[in-house]
Amino acid sequence: MVMRTSSIRSQDDPLSLALLPPPTESESDRQARLRREAEARRISEQIDEELKVDRRKWERSRDDVKLLLLGQAESGKSTLQKQFQLMYSPASLESERISWRTVVYFNVVRSIKKILATLEVWDDVDDGTDSQSALERQELGNDEFPVLDHVGPSVSPTAPSPIDTHSQASTSIPTKATSISELRLHLRSLVRTEPQLADRLSGGVSPVGSGKGEVFVRTGWQARTIQKGHESVVGKRLRRSVNSPIDSAKVGVPDQASGRPATSLSTLDPDPLIEEVASMLEQSQDAIRTLWEHPVVRALISKRKLKLDEWSEFFLNDIARISAQGYIPSTDDILHARIQTMGVSEHVFDVDVHGKTVTWHLYDVGGARGQRHTWVPYFDDANAIIFVSPLSAFDQYLEEDPRTNRIDDSLQLFTQICSNQLLKSVHLVLFLNKTDILKKKLERGLRVSKYILSYGERPNEYESVVNYFRAHFQQVHRRNNQNRRVLYVHLTNVTDTTATQDIIANVRDSIFRGYLKLAALV
Repeated sequence: MVMRTSSIRSQDDPLSLALLPPPTESESDRQARLRREAEARRISEQIDEELKVDRRKWERSRDDVKLLLLGQAESGKSTLQKQFQLMYSPASLESERISWRTVVYFNVVRSIKKILATLEVWDDVDDGTDSQSALERQELGNDEFPVLDHVGPSVSPTAPSPIDTHSQASTSIPTKATSISELRLHLRSLVRTEPQLADRLSGGVSPVGSGKGEVFVRTGWQARTIQKGHESVVGKRLRRSVNSPIDSAKVGVPDQASGRPATSLSTLDPDPLIEEVASMLEQSQDAIRTLWEHPVVRALISKRKLKLDEWSEFFLNDIARISAQGYIPSTDDILHARIQTMGVSEHVFDVDVHGKTVTWHLYDVGGARGQRHTWVPYFDDANAIIFVSPLSAFDQYLEEDPRTNRIDDSLQLFTQICSNQLLKSVHLVLFLNKTDILKKKLERGLRVSKYILSYGERPNEYESVVNYFRAHFQQVHRRNNQNRRVLYVHLTNVTDTTATQDIIANVRDSIFRGYLKLAALV
């Protein structure tokens, strides 16, 4: 006799028996069971559909280009990211334009604070009773002013204090004859807003390993610059606009009241903190200009006893426009505004390359030493890297380690990138950045050999300096280039929109050619 095996639909199958309803099932129980089974089928079908969507998305994303912007802090990565955004997603940059006002104000206030703090260091004998302080007499009257032989960063500690809106010390218009002590008194309330502006940008977060007094922001920081009452409405829109284009029809419409292009945030009520700072700047613009043009300040800068950040001069030279009522940052302001990024920020662009639209994922990563470990997870599937190194930093030292020259640190970091096995097939582009600042430093007579001993007796001229540093980076690449990968080198000033966008177009084409070659091999 032949034994028949049970079919999966056979009533003799144990699973089928287990799923059978009980013999005593009532009609109401039956209806409830059928509803549960229908809901289970709906969920199962939904999961199947989501898996299909994810698979289609993954298949499409295999053709995407993943581009990493790497380099030390303050190398110009975020400015380069803004140039990509301006070129391929201008509407998204427009949508966040108003939020950059907070960054510009913070940059201005921090610059003023640093000027006054440095002046105070050199003015410790002034009792405030003399119209001309001891520092002014020394700078303007004799050559016995002591030389400050310190080439590392100088950052004064900050301590949060409440905004005092009623303690403007002087209502008179400052003149060039105004003493520094009077200017300090006049600007005291404005300087006290610096910690509040910093907290508004960073959310009070300071990463481990960051430089003293530095302010770092995460993706979506724009939402914190809008009044908290609006964050629930606008925050999501801002965070979305950072990573994807918005409807261009919603931006760029002229605002009849102001005559300026409207932004997606132009209808919001003003932020009390930012409006208070704006009012202080408007009232203090004469004092700020007087301080900036003061002979003592100019002398300290020329003798390198006062070292300001690179963007300070840009904003302080144009303080009348920035402190004007109704100020909205220009594109140049946004490109020069300085705020350090923390973690990894992803920006997505659709790039047209010779008739083919390719989605690019641009990753802007924090460059401080304590944040470099966050780079590694993005190495695995990267297609290209733009490594940004600031040539103007030859006379600067790391905030995190004042013994390490920034050029040395940049070379060490580039060595790690070139030698990393995960990146051996990645398209590699080197931006030797901030050439404009390098030229200015050399024109002022700053000698490279004072800070880079190996430079020796070579000419202290732009072409010689650039060739020297370029040769060192190329040598690092040759020593770590088992796959004979081409290194594309560009001399850049990423705040120059026209020149930078031409370079971006060249980089785009070279990356796409490498992308096509790799696709043909796979």
